Amino acid sequence: MIGLTGSIGMGKSETARMFARLGIPVNDSDANVHAFYEPGGAAVPDIEKAFPGTVRDGKVDRALLTKALAADPSGFKKLEAIVHPLVAKTQADFLARAEASGADMVVLDIPLLFETGGHARVDAVVVVSAPPHIQRARVLERPGMTEEKLDQILSRQTPDEEKRAKADYVVVTDKGLDHAFEQVQMIVADLREKIAVGKKSEN
Repeated sequence: MIGLTGSIGMGKSETARMFARLGIPVNDSDANVHAFYEPGGAAVPDIEKAFPGTVRDGKVDRALLTKALAADPSGFKKLEAIVHPLVAKTQADFLARAEASGADMVVLDIPLLFETGGHARVDAVVVVSAPPHIQRARVLERPGMTEEKLDQILSRQTPDEEKRAKADYVVVTDKGLDHAFEQVQMIVADLREKIAVGKKSEN
């Protein structure tokens, strides 16, 4: 089980796609949460109950939810209590399917891997990283993003330096896609070697 993480704007989603290109099943926590917020999504009724007025047209309005959380930061705990069990269930289903299909490794793409203690549940941690000035430039290009909003997001994330120090592998994403893909291929080759060695010692 590979835990893939990285702060906002580091290129994590792109790196997850690279693992998928190599045929490795990827479970994207962000995409799951997105689905929970859509009409008919599993989190919609509970979020409306906990944060009245944040659901519009049957789905969670992320802008209104962000505003509610900014007004009352204690709301993050309430939100986590709603979303985390749903993420855990989706993850368990994904792992069962991957195992049944005979996959030798899987990627769990978890933005807040260290912050939620998820690194203790995986066999290897891959951190995606880029220099701070590149990170800021990438994120500030996103629609509706401001310096203030970015600083608020970063304040809730473990600093990049700390993540890199705790990682088993680091993928740097400021030297182009080909360079990043080469790093991903090397990580997969290294892990396959470790799996093979582990199997030999078992026998």
